Amino acid sequence: MTDQKPQQLQFKTLSDLREGAVLHHRKGDLATARDLYRAYLARRPKDGPIWSNLGALFRSEKNYPLAVVCQQKALQIGPESDTVLNNAANALFDAGEPEKALALRRKALARNPSNPENWSSLGKYLRALGRYAEAKAELEKALRVHPDEPELHIQLSFALLALGDYPAGFAEFDWRWKGDEISLPEMPMPKWAGEDLSGKTLLVTPEQGFGDTILMARFLKGVADMGAEVRLSVKPPLHRVFKGLAGVSSFALSTADLEGCDYWVPMMDLPRYLGTTLQTLPAPTTLTIPQDSQDRASALLAPFKDQFKVGVLWSGSVTYRANHKRSFSHQQFLQLADVPNLQMFSLYKGPLTPAYHGDGTSCVILDAAGNDRDFADSAALIQQLDLVITMDSAIAHVAGSLGAKVWNLLHSEAYWLYEPFQDHTPWYPSMRLIRQEKSGDWDRVFVNLRKELEELVDRHG
Repeated sequence: MTDQKPQQLQFKTLSDLREGAVLHHRKGDLATARDLYRAYLARRPKDGPIWSNLGALFRSEKNYPLAVVCQQKALQIGPESDTVLNNAANALFDAGEPEKALALRRKALARNPSNPENWSSLGKYLRALGRYAEAKAELEKALRVHPDEPELHIQLSFALLALGDYPAGFAEFDWRWKGDEISLPEMPMPKWAGEDLSGKTLLVTPEQGFGDTILMARFLKGVADMGAEVRLSVKPPLHRVFKGLAGVSSFALSTADLEGCDYWVPMMDLPRYLGTTLQTLPAPTTLTIPQDSQDRASALLAPFKDQFKVGVLWSGSVTYRANHKRSFSHQQFLQLADVPNLQMFSLYKGPLTPAYHGDGTSCVILDAAGNDRDFADSAALIQQLDLVITMDSAIAHVAGSLGAKVWNLLHSEAYWLYEPFQDHTPWYPSMRLIRQEKSGDWDRVFVNLRKELEELVDRHG
C-alpha cells in the first residue's frame, strides 16, 4: 500500500491552500474542504472569514455545536461582515439559541436594511420566541419595501396562522410555491383556486409529510359538499387508514387516475378556499382501522392487560431539517420506566431503531411498531393504549384523529398549529400540549412529566 500525500501538500502557499479549501467547499466536497480548512487554520488561526466558512460547513452537515463554536471565533476575530453576521445568526438559530440569533440578525439588519433575507430571518426568529404579533409587524413593514419577496410572505403566513388568523395566513401561504424549498408540480389540469366545483372532479394531492396529510384530510368532505368528486393521491402507508374517508370517491394510484380530473389542488390550500376560521374548524378526520390490525394490536398488548399502557415516540423523520429540535433521545423515556404499574411501548419505526435496540432500551420499552406495515397498524395500537406521549410527529396526528389521550411534547419553537393557546389546540380536542420552558431543555420536561404520570397511573389503579 502506497502512502498518499496529504491533500494540503498539493498547495505551494497558504494563499493557495485557503483558495483550495473555499473551492472544494463551493463544489460540495465537504470532507476535503474540512481537511483543508483545518490545515489552513492551524497556520493562520486569525482568519475570521475562514472560521465563518468552516462554521457554515459544519451547519450544512447538521453539526450545530461545532458550527456555533466556529462562528463565535469568527465574530471574536473579525471583521464583522454581513456574511459573518449572517452565518453566525443562522448557526445560533439552528443550535436552539434564538435570542442570541435575534441580536445578531438585528445587527445585520442595521448594517444592511435593504437585504430582504435579514427581514425574513428577523421574522422567523421572532416567531421562534413566540413574539408573533411583533413578527407580523416587522414582516408587513418589510413587504412594503419588498412586496414580491416570497420568503417574507411565507414567514408572514406562519405568524398569521400562529395568531389564529387563518383566512389571511392561508392566503399568504400560497407564496410557498415561489420560495426555494418546494416547487409547484406540473399537472395536466389547472390548479383549483376556488372555482365552482359542481359536477367537477378534483384531484387532491399531499405536499408535506404524513402528519400534515392526516391533519388536512378533515377538509376533504368540505370540497365534496361543494359538488366535487374527490380523488385523493396519498402514499401507500395511508391507504388502509384512509379507506372510506369522508368526501373521497377514490384514490389516485397511477397516472391513469388523473384522466377526467378538471382541477387539482394541494391539501394545504383547502382551508383557504373553504373559508376556514379558528371558530369553524372541522372535527379531525375519522380513520379506518382494519380488523386484522386490531387483532394484531390486541395480541401484542394482551400480556399487559392489568397495566397502564403508554405508547412513546422520540423522533420524527430524520430527513426533516428541524428534526433535531423537535426530537430527543429515546433514553429520556427511561426516566419513566420504573413508575409502578406502567408499561411503555415504542411507536417508533425508522433508521434510529438500531440504536434503541442496541443499548438495551427495547428490553423495558417494548418495540410495538418496528414491524408495522402502515399507519393502520399504528392506529390500531394507539386505540388500545391508555396514553400516548410523543414529540410532534405523524403519530401525534393519528392519536389526535382517533380522539386518543395524547400528550404532545413541544419544542419551544412549536409549529403554528399549536398556537395561539398554551396547553391545547382546537385542531385535536383530545391532545394536551406540553411545552419546553427553555429551548432545548427536554430534561425539565421529563422531570415534570414523571410527576404527572405517576399521579395518572395511580388514579387509574
